[in-house]
This record gives sequence, C-alpha cells and structure tokens, in this order.
Amino acid sequence: MKKLMNDFHVAVPTAFNSDESVNVDLTLKHIENLYQKGVKSVLVCGSTGEQHSLSCAEKIAILQAIEATHTIPKDLEIIFGVASIRLTEALKLAQAINSTTKIAAALLGFSPYILPSQQEAAAYVTKLALTLNQKAVILYNNPKRTGFDLANETLIKLLQDKNLNNIIGIKEAGDPNKVKQLIDLGFYNHSYYVGGEPDLKNKVALGFNCLSSILGNIYPTLVMNYFANIKNGSVTKVQENEVAKHLQELLTHPSMLPALKAQIATLEQSEISYCRSPLGLV
Repeated sequence: MKKLMNDFHVAVPTAFNSDESVNVDLTLKHIENLYQKGVKSVLVCGSTGEQHSLSCAEKIAILQAIEATHTIPKDLEIIFGVASIRLTEALKLAQAINSTTKIAAALLGFSPYILPSQQEAAAYVTKLALTLNQKAVILYNNPKRTGFDLANETLIKLLQDKNLNNIIGIKEAGDPNKVKQLIDLGFYNHSYYVGGEPDLKNKVALGFNCLSSILGNIYPTLVMNYFANIKNGSVTKVQENEVAKHLQELLTHPSMLPALKAQIATLEQSEISYCRSPLGLV
C-alpha cells in the first residue's frame, strides 16, 4: 500500500482571473504561502466545489505548472483531484498525473449527476486506479455533491482487489458511520479522511484518522494543532472555541467558497477572491 507521509492536508481553492479563466500562477503562490506557514501537504483541483467547473485541459495546465515550477519545495506532498462525468477525460488526466514526479496521490471522485450503478462506479475506480499505478489513490465519496453514494460493500471489494493495492483509503463526506463499520470489519490500516472541520471531534471518535482541511487555508497552524490534539486526546476548550468561531464565520456566509477566497485574498494581499459564477454573485 502506497501510504502517504501526512495525515493532514489543505484543500486549496483554484485561483481565477476576473474573466473566470484559471490563474495558475496565483494558485501556486497560495500553495507556496501555505508551505511557508508549515503546511506539508495540499490537495489541488479536488475540493471546495470547483473540481467539476475545471476542464480537463485546465487541470492538466495546473498539473504541468506544478511539475515545471522550481518554487514549490520537493518535500511538499501534493494530492491531485481526478473526476469527470466522462471516464475518457478522467483517464486522460490520470495518465498525465501518473507520469509526473511531484504528485504523490490522486483523490478520485465520482461522476456528478449521472448516478452510476455500484457496478459501474467500481469499474470506473478500477480503470482509473490501474492507470494511476505509480500513485496512491484516495477515493472521494460525496453524495451531497454528486448524487451518488458508494456502498461499503462496493468499497470492500475494491480494497480487497490485490491489483488495486494503491487505494489507500477514502474521503467520506456521506454517512460517517460507514467508516466505523469498515474498521469493525478489520479495515483499520487505511486512511479515512474527514472532509472539512465540522463535527471533526466526533468523526475522529468514529475512526477517521486524516483531515482534508478547508479552514487551513486561512488558519493552518491552528487547524493542524487542533487536529493533532484531537487525535492524541489533548485538545483544549480554548482550541475548540477558536476553531468553532472561525468555522462559523465561513458557514454562516450565504456562499462558503467566496467567503473563503475573500479571507485568503485579504491575508495574502492577492486577487484570489474571484470565483466562477454563479458563485460569488450578489
């Protein structure tokens, strides 16, 4: 199993220009800023609701920029998002990721809207995981976003397939009790990612052992320490209250992603605040 070095990563938003074209340089600059603040792993093109607004060509342009740049440190562990309504496009991106040297893992999401069967979803994962044979693969189950919910029975078959030993775990944004069920069945050596900070303490108690952080874009040190202390049983009420306060500031905004980007823009004095409409419209 191709284990990753870090149990915490920041899911970074993609930067756009005012005309909604991708701003690759500003995306990389935000990643560099996070590294300077102590972040050792990031997720690119895989979360914050933007993955499916990006074309395959745009994702490959970001991937190529990461591969070509000399400003991103070699010890930064980068996870890259892979998902598409069409398997052919996802395979094209997967092939490009598999040939890079700077990407450690792929976050493999399911196709939105089309509602594949469990068998079709398993075949989709199998083809992509085999293509990504040089990389670790994390599955991403997010029924609220996609309309599809990966059943534990399907996941177990995938985890038991010896040809797919690069699947190291799952980012489970559906029923958190599914992770406890997997652990109770003996699947305790895998990585179980929480998607964002809400209800983090309870999810760790269920067996989640990794965090894909959103709030870490703004408060990386706070969230890294908070997560580590939850896991080792030393979290304080002061930490809980501080994280809850900042999280509430994002979640009470009518649209979370524009609020997140606006705060990043203020902190970094950049123009990362642009979103692709209708997000950000007022």
